[in-house]
Amino acid sequence: MAQPQIDTSPKVSDEVRQTTCYMCACRCGINVHLKSGKVSYIEGNRAHPVNKGVLCAKGASGIRQVNAPSRLRAPLRRVGPRGSGAFEEISWDEALGIATEWLGPLRESAPEKLAFFTGRDQSQSLTSFWAQNYGTPNYAAHGGFCSVNMAAGGIYTVGGAFWEFGQPDWERTKLFILFGVAEDHDSNPIKMGLGRLKERGAKVIGVNPIRSGYNAIADDWFGVTPGADGLLILALIHCLLAAGKVDLDYLARFTNAPLLVRSDEGAEKGLFLRDAEGKALVMSGGALVPFDQVGVKPDLGATYEGHRTVFQHMAERYLSPDYAPEAVAARVGIEALRIRELAAELARVAFDEAIEIAQPWTDFRGDKHDKMIGRPVSFHAMRGISAHSNGFQTARALHLLQVVLGTVETPGGYRFKPPYPKPAEAHPAPHCKVTPGKPLDGPHLGYPRGPEHLCLDAQGNPARIDKAFSWENPLSAHGVMHMVIANAHAGDPYKIDTLFLYMANMAWNSSMNTAHVMEMLTDKGEDGEYVIPRIIYSDAYASEMVAYADLILPDTTYLERHDCISLLDRPISEPDAAGDSIRWPVVEPDRDVRGFQSVLIDLGARLGLPGFVTAEGAPLYKDYADYITHHQRRPGVGPLMGFRGNGDDEGRGAPNPDQLQRYIDNGAFYQAHVPEGADFYKPWNKAYQDWAVKIGLYDAPQPYLFSIYSEPMRKFQLAAEGHGERQPPEAARERLKIAMDPLPIWYAPFGDDAVDYPVHALTQRPMAMYHSWGSQNAWLRQIHGYNPLYVPTKIWNANGFKEGDWARVTSPNGEIVVPVAHMAALNEHTVWTWNAIGKRKGTWGLDADAPEAIKGFLLNHLISELLPEKGDGMRWSNSDPVTGQAAWFDLRVRVEKADAPTEAQPQFPTLDLKGVQV
Repeated sequence: MAQPQIDTSPKVSDEVRQTTCYMCACRCGINVHLKSGKVSYIEGNRAHPVNKGVLCAKGASGIRQVNAPSRLRAPLRRVGPRGSGAFEEISWDEALGIATEWLGPLRESAPEKLAFFTGRDQSQSLTSFWAQNYGTPNYAAHGGFCSVNMAAGGIYTVGGAFWEFGQPDWERTKLFILFGVAEDHDSNPIKMGLGRLKERGAKVIGVNPIRSGYNAIADDWFGVTPGADGLLILALIHCLLAAGKVDLDYLARFTNAPLLVRSDEGAEKGLFLRDAEGKALVMSGGALVPFDQVGVKPDLGATYEGHRTVFQHMAERYLSPDYAPEAVAARVGIEALRIRELAAELARVAFDEAIEIAQPWTDFRGDKHDKMIGRPVSFHAMRGISAHSNGFQTARALHLLQVVLGTVETPGGYRFKPPYPKPAEAHPAPHCKVTPGKPLDGPHLGYPRGPEHLCLDAQGNPARIDKAFSWENPLSAHGVMHMVIANAHAGDPYKIDTLFLYMANMAWNSSMNTAHVMEMLTDKGEDGEYVIPRIIYSDAYASEMVAYADLILPDTTYLERHDCISLLDRPISEPDAAGDSIRWPVVEPDRDVRGFQSVLIDLGARLGLPGFVTAEGAPLYKDYADYITHHQRRPGVGPLMGFRGNGDDEGRGAPNPDQLQRYIDNGAFYQAHVPEGADFYKPWNKAYQDWAVKIGLYDAPQPYLFSIYSEPMRKFQLAAEGHGERQPPEAARERLKIAMDPLPIWYAPFGDDAVDYPVHALTQRPMAMYHSWGSQNAWLRQIHGYNPLYVPTKIWNANGFKEGDWARVTSPNGEIVVPVAHMAALNEHTVWTWNAIGKRKGTWGLDADAPEAIKGFLLNHLISELLPEKGDGMRWSNSDPVTGQAAWFDLRVRVEKADAPTEAQPQFPTLDLKGVQV
């Protein structure tokens, strides 16, 4: 009998095109296989510096995104009530004409009445440039509800933060500790790094209330109580100081530990002692001298006329018995002995297993060093420590722990990725001056150095609709996106005319108090008109937010458009190389859709915005690809660093018309390698500083000291104490005095006030999903079809739960009824679920009875965007008081057994979006 002939190696494709993945924010290189012009297979690009060929389930599933049935097919104008899903298809000329009719007159009369906010896009250097030239102060991206505490905490302390700003020295570190890291962020590089650590026998420790993913493969796990990470970190610093296990030479040379803090009463108390030129002063050899003078040997223990060093203030604070492990163990949820053991392990590896590299280098003072000393301890942290109302100070505390060990920018420790390191002073301050018909007076976002940089009007009220850079959250470097709709609905601080959103699902998983937000979007005033008059939205898919917009500008999928992963924005650098990359249309759209960035450029030209039209008023760029190629932010410095000028220039050079093709030919990326000898000690290494200037990262060298003690924060404290021209409202004074402490502190999360709700409730994104769009993906849905509430053994047994049961989960804001599952490796006072799995019926091309809609759910319904009233006449946002970071993880709940419903609760009327999809 003849055996059947089976082709075990069928031809996968007839063409391969290389681009950049967008199924998470790793920005991995991918090979997209095409067959007859259609995507047939996606694999990793082995030559790419980010993933080196590794590709996760998300990346391989990108084929199901470009073919998703939920893709929008044409521009849309609403014809029924908001939330009904009733639209009519219109042409692009009509759609852009409507947008121009709305936005043109608004720019000439009151540009602040446009609120333009974007989600997880990676073109923020363009979107911010557009908003600045439009003239509205109301622009930001998703970082305010995602991870601004991580970014701002790092920038204000060491000049860079975790993930896109830097990474562990994977090849040399011997002890790696993750704080609050779930599986979604930076997943391939972290997985690859963890693999290298395991191969070398390095130790991995996870600090997280939940032991999943990375924490599950850690050698040890600390199931910390949510919101108590900062207290644990300060207890570790207490132990290190008490044992004398701190790097004194590193602290003296490279941090502001030796700077003298003024002790005299008055408007400068707590600021640094400075000379007539404004240089901060230290004691060296018994003399008072500028900190950066040649030959200075700063004295950590000096005093001068009663003024003491930062180091003395630091030691006094953290050696207090209040930070001893025995004093914090109960609140942290970890035994005192285990805390002391962890501190001892940090000290042992940092100092007993130190690394020396025989590499000469010269520092910013001109001192020559014959070697580089490394402390092989490294850390990584993400949203788990960030999304609390004390997250900014917790992030600062973690950077302080790195600094006292001497592990930042040293071999084996934490290493910056170009264009970082950049201190707060190297970034712009925020701007908010509105002039009708003109651009804003400067960039929207930045890093305030004092009250003079707040965005306030002449009466001292917030100038931005989200109240970013106000007394409520002074250092809100990414804006406060989760408050935009609530503030616009309340007319606080003023009414807006048009809400313009891109890829931000604010009617569902990206909003606190989701049900109430949907009501805000549909609410009408006494005149019968919508309270938020106009909503423009751009997305590639039929998300929940689509139903609430008046005008839809349909986006492409990531394989159908140009994108620029730029050094001006969110590059793909490594510690040893500056890097950027592109996406390009490896396939053409089969629908009437356009890349949002090209649409924005077209709209800018129609509105006649500076930077988008010539002197004669003609369009300056024909599309986003043209912008990427020809735009210059500074002379010779544009969105992409590679192949500039005649194709040979790197970093600086004239625009090159063939630049994009050169990127495509190079695998869609470019790298500029850090010279030998410049790869460590970057903030102080003369060779690195000179190289950074050469390739256009800086225009002049900018060495700086790490900020153990934050002088900008002290300036806000001084204002709260009654000093200075700009004064906070009375209700904010006490809050500012506490939250703006210039040394890292810990205070209880604001959610702890909900004393009748004893259980912490958290979300994490799974490794198989990053964007909320991932849960519509036909392949990824098989991994996470719905999301149970994971319950620890203590709560499971107390409620008599068994497999298949449901729970009623109640918070001060509402209740949900959801399926439960038992999880033993979980902090005993914590429940959690996967984020953004639950979908509203009728959205995302899913059937109305899809498990995501029937059993899937959101914790968002339980979270209010406002804190309970405190009797001070204010309704504070549910945010970190320093940065405005959304305090998602402060949520406290009660959990009890419930009768099993047929569907998770709450449910909302089914949306009918079939008519807008492919």
